[in-house]
Amino acid sequence: MTQMIKPKLIDENGKRLDGRGPTDLRPLKIEVSVLEKSDGSAYVELGKTKVYAAVYGPKEAHPKHLAIPDRAILNCRYHMTSFSTDERKILGMTRREIELSKVIRDALESVVFLEEFPRSAIDVFVEVVQADGGTRTAGLTAASLALADAGIPMRELIAAVAVGKVDGTIILDPSDIEDKYGEADMPVGIAPSSNTVVLLQLNGKMTKDEFKQGLELAQMGIQKIYQAQREALRRRYGISTTEV
Repeated sequence: MTQMIKPKLIDENGKRLDGRGPTDLRPLKIEVSVLEKSDGSAYVELGKTKVYAAVYGPKEAHPKHLAIPDRAILNCRYHMTSFSTDERKILGMTRREIELSKVIRDALESVVFLEEFPRSAIDVFVEVVQADGGTRTAGLTAASLALADAGIPMRELIAAVAVGKVDGTIILDPSDIEDKYGEADMPVGIAPSSNTVVLLQLNGKMTKDEFKQGLELAQMGIQKIYQAQREALRRRYGISTTEV
């Protein structure tokens, strides 16, 4: 059996394999209204990670016995296409995809005014077409924008990014190889207007100081993503960024 050798992820000059510094985001591209057949949609590209989100609804809940009298049901499906990874992914939903669907749904439920649509359902689909790390956070960022694009009332947008620990250094927005060989990975989702944390997971180990540093680094990255979200809505609807 061949043993994988861990690559050196940060060189002597403090640069990562893709040339970034520890606090740098990958190139970011965000668009809204990218899918004609949905009520709202968004596209997020962060480096080589590419994610679409589509929203359908509100619509009558089906089957009817699942309807909730005083609020809407928010359904969410996070899915990675078979061609999104280097090795072809199996068809159908994996356990990880089912778990992340729930994680993203729980975060979205914290900002959507579901009580505005009793006995209704809102469907959110997150489709990862190319994966290179950070797919759940890119998916949450895209889903939040797609809901806004669909005109669903929300308290505020959500922006998300992961931080990691590689070669003993806390880094922003780890790529897939940094995620695989790093010591820790911490996806963070924040509603930036109120600075409310709506998603926080930690895989691996960090000290108390490293956790604090990682959270501060995530907040910095999320502010940049949030500005890109607002700019995407401004380009689509021609409204002032202060109105978003």
